[in-house]
Amino acid sequence: MGKIFYIFGKSSAGKDTIYKRLLEDKELDLKRLLLYTTRPKREGEKEGVSYHFTDEESYARLEKEGRIIESRAYDTIHGIWRYFTLEDEDMDLNKNSYLITGVLESFISTRDYFGEDRVLPIYVEVDDGIRLQRALNREKRPENRRFAEMCRRFLSDSRDFSEDKLKAAGIDRSFVNEDFESCISEIKDYIRAQL
Repeated sequence: MGKIFYIFGKSSAGKDTIYKRLLEDKELDLKRLLLYTTRPKREGEKEGVSYHFTDEESYARLEKEGRIIESRAYDTIHGIWRYFTLEDEDMDLNKNSYLITGVLESFISTRDYFGEDRVLPIYVEVDDGIRLQRALNREKRPENRRFAEMCRRFLSDSRDFSEDKLKAAGIDRSFVNEDFESCISEIKDYIRAQL
């Protein structure tokens, strides 16, 4: 029976870098489970690599068909952006285990859909000062420069990942990503123990 290992944490905690490194580990043999989004592609993003990019019309059709596992919408300074998980032809939990990234809310919905025994949390934490500096460094690049959105995400994370919400979701373990190699090693050991 396959599992879904769900990586989540506040913005700039290193989730995407951890995700990529875990997928590269042939011993773990985890498959990608990509989220869908209605937000526009960012510079350097590619369809089927970062996300599956879609539009509001397709989202509405998929929702009507009952194929959406979980969904959330963010009212950004650029308009409503949706992120969602779809049970599609790429997913076969009878044959494979998967890796996905998202937020606490999406983890809970996915866990509720498939069950606690099949969806396992990987909550990544980093000191807020380090996270803010990482985000600022990223947004200083000429191709980014989305400082207002960075601030919105940072403030939203404080609410979305509050101790009360983590406790209510049953999250009692975290992986601290201040030393990347140590963090990756700890996560790999956790995954191996669950497979």
